Amino acid sequence: MSLTECDCSTYIPFKETGFFSTMMCNYLEKSDTLEHFYGNYPNIEGFKKQINEKQKSFSNHTREVLVAALRSQYEKTNISEKTKANIDALLTSNTFTVTTGHQLNLFTGPLYFLYKIISAINLAEELSAQFPEQQFVPIYWMATEDHDFDEINYFNFKGSKVQWNSEQTGGVGRFSNDGLSHVFQVFQQHLGTSRNATYLKELFTEGYLKHSNLADATRYIANELFSEYGLVIIDADESALKKEFAPFVKQELLENTSYREVSKTNALLGQSYKIQVNPREINLFYLTDTLRERIVFEDAIFKVNNTTISFSKEEILKELENHPERFSPNVIMRPLYQEIILPNLCYIGGGGELAYWMQLKSYFDTVRIPFPILLLRNSVQVINQKQYKKLEKLSVSVEELFLKQNDLLAKKVKENAEVHFDFAEQRTVLETQFNSLRKIAEQTDVSYVGAVNAQEKKQLKGLQNLEKRLLRAEKRRQADLVTRITELQNTILPNQSLEERQRNFSEYYLEYGNDFIVSLKKALKPLQLEFFVLVK
Repeated sequence: MSLTECDCSTYIPFKETGFFSTMMCNYLEKSDTLEHFYGNYPNIEGFKKQINEKQKSFSNHTREVLVAALRSQYEKTNISEKTKANIDALLTSNTFTVTTGHQLNLFTGPLYFLYKIISAINLAEELSAQFPEQQFVPIYWMATEDHDFDEINYFNFKGSKVQWNSEQTGGVGRFSNDGLSHVFQVFQQHLGTSRNATYLKELFTEGYLKHSNLADATRYIANELFSEYGLVIIDADESALKKEFAPFVKQELLENTSYREVSKTNALLGQSYKIQVNPREINLFYLTDTLRERIVFEDAIFKVNNTTISFSKEEILKELENHPERFSPNVIMRPLYQEIILPNLCYIGGGGELAYWMQLKSYFDTVRIPFPILLLRNSVQVINQKQYKKLEKLSVSVEELFLKQNDLLAKKVKENAEVHFDFAEQRTVLETQFNSLRKIAEQTDVSYVGAVNAQEKKQLKGLQNLEKRLLRAEKRRQADLVTRITELQNTILPNQSLEERQRNFSEYYLEYGNDFIVSLKKALKPLQLEFFVLVK
């Protein structure tokens, strides 16, 4: 089946969906409360400034190290001419990257994996049109050093959880793919025999069953899906790249720089917003093939947590010099590592990611590395034609679809009620009357003001209860409408959440094939800074 975007596809403000934090909404609105926690804003003028800043700070030597590492990582991968050209272009001083990162989720995990990468690809293309004297390369940063296996070892397919069980430990990128043949046997039973099903089976088997580790498998799958657009995939678990980062690791070990700076930022940012991550005194892990544990400093000794490994100051600096690949940044230092080894202008992420990036601005300033532009990734809700027609029949707009279910049902039931029972006018009348009573009380006996306030609260509560009773009765009368709206919203927004956090791309690929990715690629506009509803 082919997919064509309907004319009714639309962008709506992120804020109107109700699924994005106050911080992210404030960021998009350029609120004064956040201006000290980010650098250049994600618009063309901001990118113009960012290009100048990054060009002055990024060395040709680091470009050479980066390209050598990428060429080595791609040795066994068939890549497009566009991806190859992008890797080669990174050697030149007028080439910059725009980066998104993601965990090595099984079979890409939730849908927004696609949206992140397409955001990066489309942004690189838009910048190329705006700044023809420069080149821009979309980067997918694989979180190969992450050790939170339980977060990545499954994906959802048509309401079922497809899961990989393994006892391996350490950075997940180094995990053997043993056991994934069993996962495939379970998954393929759900797919059928169509052409798109055959492609998905081949993608899974070529990725996981013909590559030895999770990093190589994930690179293969992402490359298969996106290499025609020039996507470059990087695995930063690499000795040569870590060597470029080593001076900052040394500073972290000896001076606790990130702890000091991020703690100060958290104290300020925490006055208005929820803090995403808290720094440790040393924000580094010790990494081997089977181990990723925190480095701690106790009793004048550097120790690897939960092991017997320890180092004196001289020994750990020697270890860093000889084996930089064994030092793995945590969530606080990983962003700095990225900006050290890439000629990067922008990081594209979800709301939670950008929130912790905002905790790092002071740290970047202290170590004198340009802080990247932060761009909220494209976010998408897919609605098929059948669902859209049902929404129209039920008189539910696309914007109303994102209301909390109780609010949506109340709104629609009131609109369809034979008797008007919105008590807003009555509330206004009551509040006006009690305002008059308060003025009288203040002029005669101030002690009565409390009694007036208490009576107002009681009257308004009573009115609210009456309205609730009428609404419950009307819902019973309109039970069919309530059921139809509830079922439709639950289908479009599973678990009352955005589908992009729940579903896997394979559900849509099974039905629409590569047209699904092509349609997203055509529609998504990263710098529009709005939520996209794709009606197909």
